Amino acid sequence: AFKAAVLIQRWYRRYVARLEMRRRCTWRIFQSIEYACEQDQIKLHNFFSYLMDHFTPSSSKERDFISRMFISGESFKEAELEKYCDYESMEVPDSYTGPHLSFPLLPDHATALLEAFKQKQQLHARYVLNLLHETRKHLKQLPNISHVSTCYSEEVTVCGDLHGQLDDLFLIFYKNGLPSPSKSYVFNGDFVDRGKQSLEILIILFTFLLIYPKEVHLNRGNHEDHMVNLRYGFAKEVMQKYKVHGKKILKMIQNVFCWLPLATLIDQKVLIIHGGVSDTTDLDMLEKIQRNKFISVLRGKKRKESNRNVEIREVNGENNAEADPAGNEALPSLPLQPRPAQAPSMANRLEFSRWVRQTVQEQIEWCRRLVDISESEDEEPTYSSMVSLTDLDAPCWTRQEEWKQILDILWSDPMPQEGCRENKVRGGGCYFGPDVTAKILEKYNLQFLIRSHECKQEGYEFCHNRKVLTIFSASNYYEIGSNRGAYVKLGPDLVPHFVQYQANKTAHTLTMTQRQISRVEESAFRALREKLFAHTSALISAFKAYDKDNTGRITLSNWATAVESVLHLGLPWRMLRPQLVRTTADGMLEYKSWLDDLAMEQRSQERIQSSLLEVIYRNRSNLETIFRIIDRDHSGLISFEEFHQTWKLFSSHMNIELTDDGINDLVRSIDFNKDGNIDFNEFLEAFRLVKQTQ
Repeated sequence: AFKAAVLIQRWYRRYVARLEMRRRCTWRIFQSIEYACEQDQIKLHNFFSYLMDHFTPSSSKERDFISRMFISGESFKEAELEKYCDYESMEVPDSYTGPHLSFPLLPDHATALLEAFKQKQQLHARYVLNLLHETRKHLKQLPNISHVSTCYSEEVTVCGDLHGQLDDLFLIFYKNGLPSPSKSYVFNGDFVDRGKQSLEILIILFTFLLIYPKEVHLNRGNHEDHMVNLRYGFAKEVMQKYKVHGKKILKMIQNVFCWLPLATLIDQKVLIIHGGVSDTTDLDMLEKIQRNKFISVLRGKKRKESNRNVEIREVNGENNAEADPAGNEALPSLPLQPRPAQAPSMANRLEFSRWVRQTVQEQIEWCRRLVDISESEDEEPTYSSMVSLTDLDAPCWTRQEEWKQILDILWSDPMPQEGCRENKVRGGGCYFGPDVTAKILEKYNLQFLIRSHECKQEGYEFCHNRKVLTIFSASNYYEIGSNRGAYVKLGPDLVPHFVQYQANKTAHTLTMTQRQISRVEESAFRALREKLFAHTSALISAFKAYDKDNTGRITLSNWATAVESVLHLGLPWRMLRPQLVRTTADGMLEYKSWLDDLAMEQRSQERIQSSLLEVIYRNRSNLETIFRIIDRDHSGLISFEEFHQTWKLFSSHMNIELTDDGINDLVRSIDFNKDGNIDFNEFLEAFRLVKQTQ
């Protein structure tokens, strides 16, 4: 009996170990593909940023158009934005059966919204814009780092990424209770993208923020960025739900996002940021940054940085003409510090008083322009502008340094190794080690950090000697059953208490093995096969490098090395091999037939050539993002003017001379249905035709 028990125990341990190995491999596949997609987004944005920085517009019209492609949120001054998003002129028809809002908001309004969204109702565009307008006014008065105390409430609940999954938010409120004077919440960014109900989540969070401004706190995440929204679905969701007023709603949301606070401090002891920290993170700098300047954190503002250098040189009395001996057009810059006129005699008190007032006014105006405060907003000072005005003797940070601070706290991830290095997996932010965490905690007298940004199977995870806590609130993020969601509650003792959940009803019907392995593993390998198929041409070239005799066969070791050299996903390919390839008796792989099998799996019902389908699979996400970038007004169509100006940008980069008539001929050839616009299908079809021609 004893031997039998030991045998069963060994068998069970081996079985559990194999399950854990499969689970980890599945998780690694999902994360590698997700981060590779984020990396593609940043590369694409850097490419367009490079084009912008090296493009010389031939007219003010071109300059305005190119500027609006990427910094559209900045192109509106205060009064212009309110005029553009004029909700008061919109009428709510009598046939509208959804919830009604009136300001100031009351708890009953929030309850009505929750019930309406459970019934799949939609809030009228007038109320959405009004809510965004009031939210923006409130956020502008908040500091960059919010301060929360457990003295005024029983506990503080911290939630991580929600990513448009409204069911998770409903479940959190069901389990934990709605926000109230005795129940504070901190939502740690990434409210939108990926899920299908991002806008509803925003509306609910903004509503509670206005009802309970001292109890509800929102941090900015890396997905509260309009350039990221173009790729991951939020911009598309808004335009589909609000076809008439979607452009105005998106414009307001872009502007609201840039006003979201960057961090939250609980009892001066627990720092909550979305991503992480770096070895250069400076909370004092973060508190003074004008956060609204960074509409999109992806863009490093190189052009403005050069302008800033010119401004600093001029302030220091250096001649701009010497810096540009070629005589090129000078960059726009601030004037020199005004020199006060000679003081009048003290005998004439009235003249002397006027001279003092004028001199002080000139100095204040110069200081205001030096700290980059917009004149259009001076009637409503913001928290950050007041900090800047009262701290003129503080170090003058460059725009690049400020941008780096925000990028690091929104995009960084912890790592087990010591030190701090560039996060090449995501393409933005850094990896920070336990030593970096310890220095930050010691420097600012903190107990631990709470961050989100990474999906965790149990919904939360400690690292760095339990000094960094990752909390993730979107359950079933990759696939039904892939992970739990969680939130954490902190009382006055600041001891974390976790609540885990599965918001999807189907997940509760799955067995443990199905939930942890089978169903999720199947989805992961399906996504991986799509990725492999999308790189068929590059894989063939890599395989041939190992197939010197052109036999069509390579060793499994060479197969693993070649696949990693093409996909750069950092996956354990030798361990994944049994799920991906069938080998011959001698342990060799016939790679051509293997790739043919992949093509058969992915080939759609249309009779598209495998090479064409491969190109579309590999580039569809990038092409869709490019389409949405060119589609400046988010109409779902590229106008001839938008195409014309964008082609000017590309042709300048590629040194292709093309006349206006030539561009017009090109755009007409893509407009297959001759309606005067290019839709996404026509855009994709043009790439297919080019591929066929090649």
